[in-house]
Amino acid sequence: MFNYKKLLLITIFSCVSLMVMAQDSLPVAPYGILKLTPYPAPKIQLHDIDGKAFNLDETKGQWVFVHFWASWCGPCRKEMPAIQKMWGELEPLGLKIVLINTAEDEDTIFNFLGIYAPDIRALMDRNGQITEQWKPRGLPATYLVDKEGLVHYQALGGRPWNNEIYLNFIKSLLHKK
Repeated sequence: MFNYKKLLLITIFSCVSLMVMAQDSLPVAPYGILKLTPYPAPKIQLHDIDGKAFNLDETKGQWVFVHFWASWCGPCRKEMPAIQKMWGELEPLGLKIVLINTAEDEDTIFNFLGIYAPDIRALMDRNGQITEQWKPRGLPATYLVDKEGLVHYQALGGRPWNNEIYLNFIKSLLHKK
């Protein structure tokens, strides 16, 4: 005899599974980018070298590329020109790029950015407190925050961000609703 209760339970389980999978329809990240269980992004309220304030809460509604770096970091030096190029291509499409320097002085930051990323504004985490809240395991460290303020991806170490595989991945995020 056919068991209708089992069939009903299997059907319900299948529907729920499909709904959960549909909600997590973010793309698979390229090599070196970890997909995380989403969690609320820690607060960021910092100033740039010119004293202009930035608050991460004001970026709701757009994807945010949160990047921690320091001038003494070799991979940061290598990676920053790629971020500069990526910025030129993806910021007009809606990606907000947030560079956070970890505990260095204004002159060091100014000189570094003048060479490696002259068009991007960097925030100054003067005492390292914001960096500590985000808990990167080293520098450089990048986090991708969705339109709702949830962290979905993390990249540790340098990346060629202007490479097509990374550009296409981030573009796919920007097109998600």
